[in-house]
Formats: sequence, structure tokens, C-alpha cells
Amino acid sequence: MLFIDLILQGLIQGGVYALIAIGLTMVYGLLRILHIAHAGLYALGGYCALLITEASGSFSLGIVGSMIIVGIVGMAVYRLFYQPILDKPPVVALIVSIGLFIGMEELYRIFFGANGLSYTVAPLQGTIEFYGIFIRQSEIISLILALVLISSLSLFTKYTRIGIAWRATVTDPIMAESFGVDVLKVRYLNFFIGSMMAAAAGSMVGLTNNLVEPTMGSIPSYKALAIIVLGGLGNVRGTLIAALAIGLAESFGTIYLGDFFDRDSIAFAFLIIVLMIKPKGLFTKE
Repeated sequence: MLFIDLILQGLIQGGVYALIAIGLTMVYGLLRILHIAHAGLYALGGYCALLITEASGSFSLGIVGSMIIVGIVGMAVYRLFYQPILDKPPVVALIVSIGLFIGMEELYRIFFGANGLSYTVAPLQGTIEFYGIFIRQSEIISLILALVLISSLSLFTKYTRIGIAWRATVTDPIMAESFGVDVLKVRYLNFFIGSMMAAAAGSMVGLTNNLVEPTMGSIPSYKALAIIVLGGLGNVRGTLIAALAIGLAESFGTIYLGDFFDRDSIAFAFLIIVLMIKPKGLFTKE
């Protein structure tokens, strides 16, 4: 039963990492920008979900509202901060993104306090028994939500016109534009979807931990970067597999290596070992 429990915990954690990292790799794949501020949107998702839930009494409304609001904010981030500097060297966008992330953390600290916010009555805090394994309801919902969103994204990019246009733009933006693809619209959509997924992850982590704090995006930002490098920069499928691999490595590592390393150290140790074997990542797009 311990093995099954570790698998489930790894998949749950990996699902959260995937929601964060897929949005990050979508931006890199389209614009070649390391969107560090993505982690700030993840934290914003947690705050929005909590505030809407507290006001309405419905966590379902909280998470949907959070995804929509953060998706719109993500588009605004692109328009205000990235679009004006697309012709600049990539390091300029990286510096802007880091500065934006730091600024977002400070704004959260000013408006919501340094200690963060908690749910007055947190929903989905019960447990469910599964063949002798007790799993929190919030973790089950988190895994289901990750599966639904990632599956929906896959279907969207394969079978819808705008999704196919997105894939074409990632492959060759100049050629896509010559065939009539509205590249600007694709970029806005890219930030909207990626930010929505980050908001969903932030909402579920905030609920599971019953805490949303200004710096909650810091560690996930490092792990998301590690995941997209491991999966191959710009490769969505590789990012998903890498996220699940990191989640499982953490889950098993905390049991068998917990006396020597903490959870975060295990994740980065796993990354280093894999990159020593595959320096360009597991699924690098040549």
C-alpha cells in the first residue's frame, strides 16, 4: 500500500507542477521568453480563488473566477511588458520578467500582509479512503482538475482551428502569418491559457495548504524552470512527462532519502542527474 500511496502523491504533486510548467513552456515555445513572472500569476490565482470563495461561499466559483481573472491579467502582462520589447535581446525580457515577479510579490505583501491569508472555513478538507489509503479531497480534486485541463489543452491544440494555428505559429511564426494566421491573437491566447492553468494550480495549492502567501510562487518558479529544461524547452509533452517525473521523484525520495535531503533538494538532485545523462533535456526539440 505504501507504493500505491507514493505513486498517488507523486501524480498529485506532478499534476500541480505540470499546470504551472506547461504555461511557462508555452510562452517559451512561442516567444522564446523565460516568463518568470508566471509564478506571480500562480500566486495571484491562489489569492483570487480564496477571496472569491470567501465572498460567495463557493469554491467552484472561486476557482473558475480565479482562472478567468488571472487569464486576463496574463494577457495584460504580455501587452504591457513583453510586446514592447520583443525586438530586444532575450535577456531584456528575462530582466523585465524577474522585476515584474518581485514587484508582484511586494504588492501581495502590501495588500494582503506578509503572513498570507487562510480560508475561514476551508472546503474539501475531508479524506477519502481508497484501498486502505487515505487521500484528502482537495488532493483528489487537484489531480482531476489537472487531468481535465491538460487533456482539454491537448484536444484544443489538435482539433480546433485556433489550436492548430497556435501550433503553426510555434513552429514557424513567419510562415504562419503568411498563411493568414493572426499571430498577435495567438500570442494573447497563449498567455490567457497559460495563466489560467497557473491560476488553477495556485488555487488548489492554496486550498490544500489552507494558506496563500506572497512568496508562494518562489519555489514553484524554480521547479517549473527545472521542469521545462528537463522536458526540453518549448516542448509541452516533454514538460508534462518531466513534471510527473519530478513529482514521483519527490514522493519516493522523501521516504527513502528524507533523512538526508528535503523535498526540494530531491527535485533538483533528480534534475542534475538527468541533465548529466541528457544535457539538452529528455525531449529537446531539435
